[in-house]
Amino acid sequence: MRDELLSLLWLVITLAGYYVLKPLYRRLPRWWTSPLLTVPLLLAALGLLLGMDYPAYIRDTHWLVLMLGPATAAFALPIFRYRQLIRAHWPALLAGVLGGSAMAIASAWELATWCGLDDSVRRSLLARSITTPLAMLVSSDIGGVPELTALFVVITGVAGIALGELLLRHLPLRSALARGALFGVGAHGAGTARAYDVGTEEGSVASLAMVLAGLLNVLLAPCLSHLLR
Repeated sequence: MRDELLSLLWLVITLAGYYVLKPLYRRLPRWWTSPLLTVPLLLAALGLLLGMDYPAYIRDTHWLVLMLGPATAAFALPIFRYRQLIRAHWPALLAGVLGGSAMAIASAWELATWCGLDDSVRRSLLARSITTPLAMLVSSDIGGVPELTALFVVITGVAGIALGELLLRHLPLRSALARGALFGVGAHGAGTARAYDVGTEEGSVASLAMVLAGLLNVLLAPCLSHLLR
């Protein structure tokens, strides 16, 4: 009975934390006010106080991660709405997705190797730049730890929003295509949400870039697993 109550408690805290902290982000839309950062920090602090470890939390709230799948599929609507824009620029989008995915995988592996991280942790890092449901699937296929990959995805999303805002201020990215792809490839779902704050076209391009990057990683996962043997 106690375990069931603890599971319910963590679900309530997670959902309540999001709804309580979301208005703060609406009033002050900065990367450091994003619920992707503030809610995990709240949960981490409570976990330390109550002696709750991360694997136990994921076990009790795994259905929240499963809900990300239908949420990702919902991005198909704005993609359809701006299909003419996408059709006109598909070579540039494809090149950006391929280049961004390759850079994300290579940089994660090299940095993890340089830091001397365990092999399972290195493999868990490789899928950090795609949306959570697909990232966990890829992580499982290449020998990583899906639950750990989910954590890396959140960290990448927050960092991607912060760096994306910085790049928008200092780089001459005037087209919706460039701004949207920047967030979609670099920060997956979190970046796509931020791209919609910039503009509807930016958000639609980011949605497509995020979906394409995720599908590309899923399709290439068997090849990547073979290369890592």
